[in-house]
Amino acid sequence: MQKDQLLTRRRMLLAGAAALGAAGTAGTFLAGGAGDGARTAAPAPGPQARQAPKSSAFRLQPLTGDGPPRAAPRTLKVRKEPILQISGRGRSMMLTFDDGPNPDYTPHILDTLAKYDVRAMFFVCGECVVDNKKLVARMADEGHVVGNHTWTHPLLTTLNRRQIRSEMKRTSDVIEDTYGERPQWFRAPYGAWNRAAFQLGAEMGMEPMAWTVDTTDWMEPGTDTIIDRVESGAAPGVVVLSHDAGGDRSQTVHAIREWLPHLLDSGYHMTVPDRRV
Repeated sequence: MQKDQLLTRRRMLLAGAAALGAAGTAGTFLAGGAGDGARTAAPAPGPQARQAPKSSAFRLQPLTGDGPPRAAPRTLKVRKEPILQISGRGRSMMLTFDDGPNPDYTPHILDTLAKYDVRAMFFVCGECVVDNKKLVARMADEGHVVGNHTWTHPLLTTLNRRQIRSEMKRTSDVIEDTYGERPQWFRAPYGAWNRAAFQLGAEMGMEPMAWTVDTTDWMEPGTDTIIDRVESGAAPGVVVLSHDAGGDRSQTVHAIREWLPHLLDSGYHMTVPDRRV
């Protein structure tokens, strides 16, 4: 499919998702999570040193397909809308990247994050993980959080429950095999959520994560426009959406090299979620 056709299709899907009320209303990070009562957990702070210690608690060991049997995930409370922002002290923000990993763009983004010793979330597609397992292993090694973004990036509102379960479970399985543990976060493609997605995600031990600021980098608006959207949208609790695959992401690669050090110099602190035990 040609680039213009893909762009047109994505715009139509996004418009449909918005009509379905995909965005929801602002929520707090881990508010009212699994358990007997509502709770709010702050995200883990990103390290500030230039190089993370080799003994980092976030360092994971990727598993192989011949590893031990998969443990059943802890069922979570079923939400009615996704989490849109984070809670925490000070000027904390979270960076997220969708649709990868991709060998042409993901390594450059990881290099920039490593340069400034920042951790981020990557919502990966299972079919991309299969061809780029070393990149997911690198994410684990460098302390990034990997979330589930389905296997083929479909519009979930057009699928039945069995199909949605397959998309999510296959992706969680391959993430566990390459990242070292099952994902604890899920993001619906196009931001199009439905009841089945919330229910199945909770059954698989995953919280639904959306975003606060959309860079719209998938539209390739220009590096300067992406930089402006991130910097103008920066605020405590913001979750930034960018993409490291799904098209030409060279603008994203160039933009993060500019806006990330600017935000850090402005006093913002990049965080990732706490790992649930």
